[in-house]
Amino acid sequence: MVSVNATPVNPTVKNYDVETYFKVNSFCVSIAKGDLETVQKLISRGADVNAKSDGMTPAMYAAKFNRVEILKLLIEQGANLKVKSDKKMTAAKYAELHGATDAVVVIEAVLAKSKKKK
Repeated sequence: MVSVNATPVNPTVKNYDVETYFKVNSFCVSIAKGDLETVQKLISRGADVNAKSDGMTPAMYAAKFNRVEILKLLIEQGANLKVKSDKKMTAAKYAELHGATDAVVVIEAVLAKSKKKK
């Protein structure tokens, strides 16, 4: 019988402290989770709607996870939908790749509207 709290078989093995590094900032995590309230608070406190986190903008996270209300908020706050990620993809491409059809519709409408203004 094996005990879960058993003494290590090899006493020469040492315990090491393990540090976890989060590459995605809390703003983009809130977006991915769909936490609109937190996203609104962070924007009101000065979160940059175009700052990349792990190579992607907040709009890319919203598009990828089909967070339409958050995506609209980011666009209202000045999110640039034409910028590319470190992987050379736009928010529209992330939405397309992840089957986020509602986000694709929003992005295409905004981009079409901006073309008409030019």
